[in-house]
Amino acid sequence: MAEHRRRSAAGLPRTRVARHETEKGRGHVAPRAGEARPDLTLIESQFESALRASRVYVFSQDKKLQRTQVYSPRDAQALPAPDSEEILAAKRRVLATGQPEDMEAFYAMPEGPVLFSVHIDPTFGPDNQIDGIMCAAIDVTRIRALESEQQRLTAELGAALQRYETALRGSNVTVFTQDRALRYTSISNAMFGRDVKGIVGRTDDEILPADNRLAITALKLAALETGLPKDGEVRINDGASIRWYDLHIEPLRDISGDIVGLTCAAVDITGRKEGEAHLRLLMRELTHRSKNLLAVIQAMARQTARHVGSIDSFLDQFSARLQALARSHDLLVQEEWHGVSLAELVRSQLAPYLDRSGSQIAVDGPAVTLRPEAAQSLGLALHELAVNAVRYGALSTPSGRISIAWTWEPQRDPPAVEILWTEIGGPQVVTPVQRGFGSLVVERNLARALEAGVELTFDAEGVRCRIAIPLGQLSRPLQDEA
Repeated sequence: MAEHRRRSAAGLPRTRVARHETEKGRGHVAPRAGEARPDLTLIESQFESALRASRVYVFSQDKKLQRTQVYSPRDAQALPAPDSEEILAAKRRVLATGQPEDMEAFYAMPEGPVLFSVHIDPTFGPDNQIDGIMCAAIDVTRIRALESEQQRLTAELGAALQRYETALRGSNVTVFTQDRALRYTSISNAMFGRDVKGIVGRTDDEILPADNRLAITALKLAALETGLPKDGEVRINDGASIRWYDLHIEPLRDISGDIVGLTCAAVDITGRKEGEAHLRLLMRELTHRSKNLLAVIQAMARQTARHVGSIDSFLDQFSARLQALARSHDLLVQEEWHGVSLAELVRSQLAPYLDRSGSQIAVDGPAVTLRPEAAQSLGLALHELAVNAVRYGALSTPSGRISIAWTWEPQRDPPAVEILWTEIGGPQVVTPVQRGFGSLVVERNLARALEAGVELTFDAEGVRCRIAIPLGQLSRPLQDEA
């Protein structure tokens, strides 16, 4: 019984407990009742004033759920009736079990539906039996609306953050923050050859290579001291590779405006730097090749002029040789000057004659890629052999045939790719008394430019030319060509 009494008293509001204790001890305090009531009245007045200033309804009901007392924060005397079925069921459970309950329910107020958080306590009579309930209803409409808005904003922020992190992971931008001691407090991506866990919590002295640390920390310290953003390109050599970063640094401030650290964005520009270096290399190479090309053209012009008798003849032959040189260059440009396929080079130089019906030219050989210099010189030699065949050899008659075949000759010393030009079926060949420009291009220029072995013979059945190209003139080892 004592335990039940304690529980009952604990379940009463403070004003209800005060009244209960007052009634229980009425015989002891009767002589001082006149003094105690003003104090109790003051407390009740203050309590009601507090309720009126808030959005809390406090009301009591008897066992039949008839309201016996109401404290209202508004002019209305009570929450509008009737209660919802959920509220009625909760009140009846409290009356039956003596256990407090909490729930939320909507009430139709003049301004519209209002959500209340309702707390229901049992009340006890002098016989310690449940004689009703005491309820407190708090208007939580705005709180729940704010909570809903907070959840919505949190979801939007989470989605935006996820998009931001996804964008960073898919880009070459790394965002990180540091405190004033240059200790990393956050970072979006792995960097400096370390993962995120290996960076956060460490300082630049622990992360950055010693050779590159000074320039980077100088930028960061300048931003901390001046409070101004700083930018710079920095180079990081982590031992395994060299990376370049475009670094943007801004001071990180707290609410009061004091600088508490740095926020930085590092854009990986290694690809751009490598591209710039490659472009400079290409420009130097272009300059070198342009000079060489001009030298070849000048030599071609001089040699052509020596072996022609008129300006018209010079222009025709010189123009044809320039076009042959241009065809080789077209192939080199297509392959970005890495090399030219021997098969493509042959077909390019002999293209005007390959389109004839019942083609008189047969081309056969394994995949071979020549270096740019070798392609240029061999292209001119093939042009001269073709021009000679059209004027005097196998291509000057429909019955003539030319075979251009090459094979890998590992038994040669040194090993080489051997090209064999063979003409048959043309007019009977007579060995020329004097070598012309074409012969010089094939025999001397090709041998000198490629360090190749060249044998040009004028057999009666047709011209034969054997060219041995050493492996050094190939852009890749022959076994990689297959």
